[in-house]
Amino acid sequence: MTTRNLSPQQMFERWALEHVPQYHFATNPGQDFAAWKAAAWPKVLATLGDFPERVPLNPELLAVWQRDGLHFERWIIDVGRYIAATFLIARPAELPAGERRPAILCWHGHGAFGKDSVMGNDASPERQAEITQHNYDYGRQMAQAGFVTFAIDWIGMGERSERSKPNWRAQAGARDWCNLYYLSATMLGMTSLSINVTHGMAATDFACEFPFVDPDRLGVMGLSGGGTMALWSALCDARFKAVEIICYSDLWAAFGFRDYNYCGMQVAPGLFKLVDVPDLQGLLAPRPLLVDIGVYDTCFVVDTALACYRQVERIYHAAGAVDRLELDLFPGEHGWGGNRSAAFFGRHL
Repeated sequence: MTTRNLSPQQMFERWALEHVPQYHFATNPGQDFAAWKAAAWPKVLATLGDFPERVPLNPELLAVWQRDGLHFERWIIDVGRYIAATFLIARPAELPAGERRPAILCWHGHGAFGKDSVMGNDASPERQAEITQHNYDYGRQMAQAGFVTFAIDWIGMGERSERSKPNWRAQAGARDWCNLYYLSATMLGMTSLSINVTHGMAATDFACEFPFVDPDRLGVMGLSGGGTMALWSALCDARFKAVEIICYSDLWAAFGFRDYNYCGMQVAPGLFKLVDVPDLQGLLAPRPLLVDIGVYDTCFVVDTALACYRQVERIYHAAGAVDRLELDLFPGEHGWGGNRSAAFFGRHL
């Protein structure tokens, strides 16, 4: 009787468990931080492949409204060749003329409504339920706290979903568009991450044109897949002075290879060969970083999420920046803790 393994999945899990990434900081925690970052960062960024060509924004104002003490504007901008994005921006309605405020790019996670939930669109029971489930409207809440907030959909979500008006593309059937976009992007030498980061840069460029935005005080935040985007946006764009990663802390061997709790919008070829998630987050040092972890999160389980955070903590300590790292460990499910965000961004922006 043979007991040899015939499961390819078990093969990948075992490979991942024994794998030590080339620039895994935890293997040599006493090493010089600056030398580690100088060696790792360019190789990590190179895994993203090419970044798509930038184009003029050609902004067009679509709507203006007020609610909840906030002023909202809806625009459409070109974020690349052959692709546009709807852009939402919110600010306090009574902002004094000439005053400039810090601005936060608010990335959404996976879900049918994309940026709309983050920016507070609760116009249907389904939208209300999503916001309530994840405390998801941090774009609205942070604007009510006095910041300017702005958002676009990353590809495949919200108004840029192939399953939403006006797109209605059915050729994928039940397959995940995140994975299909990744396949298409890598065939062209890019990744979904490099495309989404570029679109976020375009949105940030546009946000900085508003007279009430201080372009020298920018932050970025996001939940889940939005935490992925917040992380990579900050790694690729030094304009972001402070970062909040919400429920996107874990170890690749656990949430990736064991649980398959990831998709094509979160990965790049050879990334795990180089680094694990705590290394990616640690590369942000010495920039201020707030990490939200839900004790009852069923997407990124608290045990490995905290193991990730403790490794990030050691990297920030090596960088001499442990005072710029904060944890919001909250007793909730997969969502925004929201307990430290306003004070964090207020302090660092």
